[in-house]
Amino acid sequence: MANNILKYKDFFGSVEYSADDNCFFGKIIGTTDLVTFEGDSVESLKSSFEDSVEDYLALCKKVGKEPQKAYKGSFNVRISPELHKDAVMFASKKGISLNAFVEKTIYDAVNLH
Repeated sequence: MANNILKYKDFFGSVEYSADDNCFFGKIIGTTDLVTFEGDSVESLKSSFEDSVEDYLALCKKVGKEPQKAYKGSFNVRISPELHKDAVMFASKKGISLNAFVEKTIYDAVNLH
């Protein structure tokens, strides 16, 4: 996992730093709602993230909402026409569809950690 991602329960949070405000801040990734947190040290950022997750889960339970974003398994990717053509040709040479090639490539990339 990258150093700029926090994990608590099944939630992930981004980590950024503001030199102007001299603080760390982030947001929960993978939800349709905006849930932010901040801290003036790494420890306070982690604590704020965990508190934000707990507060968010409590709110979702109270209003009867699913907290995590549902992914449908399809998304649009914009690439150059030349790369698109090269990817189709590569997949064809391997005897697979472009979708299968992209899925395998993404799978391999995210499982390298």
